[in-house]
Amino acid sequence: MQNTLVILTGASKGMGQAMALQLLQPHIRLLCISRNLDDSLIQEAEKHGALLEQWSADLSEGAVVAARLRTWLSALDSSALKSATLINNAGVIGPLAPTQDNDPSQLAYALRVGLEAPMQLCAAFLNATQKWIAQRKVLNISSGLGRRPMASSAAYCAAKAGMDHFTRCVALEEALRPHGAKVCSLAPGVIDTNMQTDLRSADPRAFPDQGNFAGLHAQGQLASPADAAQRVLAYLERADFGEQAVADVRG
Repeated sequence: MQNTLVILTGASKGMGQAMALQLLQPHIRLLCISRNLDDSLIQEAEKHGALLEQWSADLSEGAVVAARLRTWLSALDSSALKSATLINNAGVIGPLAPTQDNDPSQLAYALRVGLEAPMQLCAAFLNATQKWIAQRKVLNISSGLGRRPMASSAAYCAAKAGMDHFTRCVALEEALRPHGAKVCSLAPGVIDTNMQTDLRSADPRAFPDQGNFAGLHAQGQLASPADAAQRVLAYLERADFGEQAVADVRG
């Protein structure tokens, strides 16, 4: 019987896909929300006897996805669940260029996917599960770039900084509830994903930090998506999860 529910966004590639693969266990019911469906997850779920559901959704339309999630959660029989977790992992780096050279629609898209949708999904999750007896957790995947600025990536940095402060606010709210959820905005470290490829291959004239990211790759300092996923999921299971509203997997 599946006694653990996990909802994961951005599960079709990178660390999100790696987390999904590691979460495909017989006791876990996994809902993946991504723009694209992943056939490899279906195959792995069948192999491991896991219960997997995938939604193809555009998280720039977060209100629509959040409404669907709330309805879906409200219809579940939660009596056998020991835990329910929302992992907001999806995000976009946006154009690597000075803000004045960004198209306003691209800036808006990055903020809708990276901040607005996680806020909306979090609200839907907490509302629909507020009477559940299961332990509830919200894990927001943040970034060190939410805590230090970087030129030519203002939208991404702003989204992650907003994610951190939003999580602090929710943590205060949930601490006032008798069965409040545990929440954390977690930086997962530097990971060898498509985003890192974009960063180190960007035009250094438009993106001054290009050399730093190229150096991280050349020096072998990037974690694999699988290793990063393992560390993030291990952090999620820590007894002190949620004691720090904003944290870094590297301690």
